[in-house]
Amino acid sequence: MYTISNVYIIATVAVIGGGLFGFDISSMSAILGTTSYKCYFNNNGFDENGMCRGPNPSVQGGITAAMTAGSWLGALISGYLSDILGRRYAIMIGCVIWIIGSAITCASQNIAMLVVGRLINGLCVGIQSAQVPVYISECVPPTKRGRLVGLQQWAITWGILILYYVSYGASFVGGDQPDTYSEAVFRIPWGIQMVPGVLLLCFMIFMPESPRWLARKDRWEEAHRILTLIHGKGDPDSPLVQYEMNDIREMCATEAMFADVTYWELFYPKNIYRTHIGMFTQIWSQLTGMNVMMYYITYIFGMAGYSGSANLLASSIQYIINVVMTVPALIWMDKWGRRVPLIIGAFLMMTFMFANAGIMGGTGIVRPGGIDGVPQQSMEVSGAPAQGLIACTYLFVASYAITWGPISWVYPPEVYPQRVRGKAVALATSANWAFNTALSAFVPEAFATIRWKVYIVFGVFNLCMLIHAALLFPETAGKTLEQTQFMFEDPNGIPYIGTPAWKTKKSTMDMAQVERGNVTVGPKDVDEKSMEETGTVEVKKE
Repeated sequence: MYTISNVYIIATVAVIGGGLFGFDISSMSAILGTTSYKCYFNNNGFDENGMCRGPNPSVQGGITAAMTAGSWLGALISGYLSDILGRRYAIMIGCVIWIIGSAITCASQNIAMLVVGRLINGLCVGIQSAQVPVYISECVPPTKRGRLVGLQQWAITWGILILYYVSYGASFVGGDQPDTYSEAVFRIPWGIQMVPGVLLLCFMIFMPESPRWLARKDRWEEAHRILTLIHGKGDPDSPLVQYEMNDIREMCATEAMFADVTYWELFYPKNIYRTHIGMFTQIWSQLTGMNVMMYYITYIFGMAGYSGSANLLASSIQYIINVVMTVPALIWMDKWGRRVPLIIGAFLMMTFMFANAGIMGGTGIVRPGGIDGVPQQSMEVSGAPAQGLIACTYLFVASYAITWGPISWVYPPEVYPQRVRGKAVALATSANWAFNTALSAFVPEAFATIRWKVYIVFGVFNLCMLIHAALLFPETAGKTLEQTQFMFEDPNGIPYIGTPAWKTKKSTMDMAQVERGNVTVGPKDVDEKSMEETGTVEVKKE
């Protein structure tokens, strides 16, 4: 069977799995403000003008959180699927689950059926979000890893943007009154979201399996063949192929002394530092408040004076910003590294969250019962403050898109050794979805009750993550996946702490030269003392 060998195509196909998450975000955020959605799933009565209020805040939080709850479970399950069946088949199983969930969601007759459909969709999103970064990181060369794994985030942003405009177009179907609305407003986008799942399932048939997973299963000939195909351009003696095969052999020889990994082992002293870093990368990416902006942006713009199609159109600008501002990170992430963007991003997002809190708290007017009968739109801001609120929201999205957005997917697979990577990234991603679930349920009620103080909460979270990243997140850029282990092996006898995060640097070995065949270097040529002390990779000098 034909196997695709171009790493850019491999990554582009795989990250369609990230696009599924983006589709889900915008299929809800663009629809929940429409008359059709409010009336069909109405359990909150009618306002004084006879308009449907839609689901009450707690029910809406539950509908939104159903997908993220399923994603939490899917991420945990994916560790077992990936380790037993392989990265490729785990992704394909996720596609089948997505198609089933989307069909149920599209056909939903009531809130309960909608919740079940979104829960099943979530199982797929959990699998894809955990295993697509692992699959790509294990297939691509070190110098391209940040860029290609970061495509996961770009695919999410494209998924959000595409289905948002599909939903925006569908919002014009039928009338905007309780007796003239059309179910097509939400059934069209919920049906269309099946398409990328079908495409991904078909394309994955022609994708290679992860060579590192094959090696872990003692399928060395297949692993060598895949590395030759995707890294050596058909040359089995390519320096990069030989270098990575040596790296993988040494790692697998060390890991062969241990039994198969369990989730509990990730919390043993030898792994706890890495486990904590991977989990908090994903936890902080949620506590920035970004997905709150994605799911409930129409509430924010409703409080700034926008309504109806004007609200949807203004909200869509942030999705365009999200797509555009992810591009610089994809181009230069491997040059910038990981630590500095994480720290700068946390600072900028903290600034804009506090700015929004000041604008709403200082100038906003409380509207009991909410604007247009929507309890979540509990305050009104107008004039220059409203423009400031929108500007800070856009700047917040831009800050996230160029820093924490892509890096939160790139970073976790880089900090774990091969033996534990599948389950470790699954656990880290499950933490993402656990907090996403909690926030999805919390935010509608929070907007209705504590109002502008929601921004204070997320501003404090961003301050905490800034400090945390500065003190404990090491640099991983430019190193092979096997080389990152040295940063977590302490040269001074302090158990399991390793090189202090602030002393680690990007790799100083020109892996691009190795890839081009201009330099022949193997693991034994690496200066391990330099690696232990600084976290960098240097070639030994004779």
